[in-house]
Amino acid sequence: MNLGGSELIIILIIVLVLFGGAKLPKLACSLGQAQKEFKDGMNDGSDSTEEPSAE
Repeated sequence: MNLGGSELIIILIIVLVLFGGAKLPKLACSLGQAQKEFKDGMNDGSDSTEEPSAE
């Protein structure tokens, strides 16, 4: 799915209307935290699938 400039503007306008200008920074912050936690979880999951080295 490839979004162009006009599609992104339309999506941003819809989000602005739904959530209002005051709530957008809080929404963006929570989305960023969720993305960070997801990436950390993916990294932790890939580490646990590796076999431990024999020392």
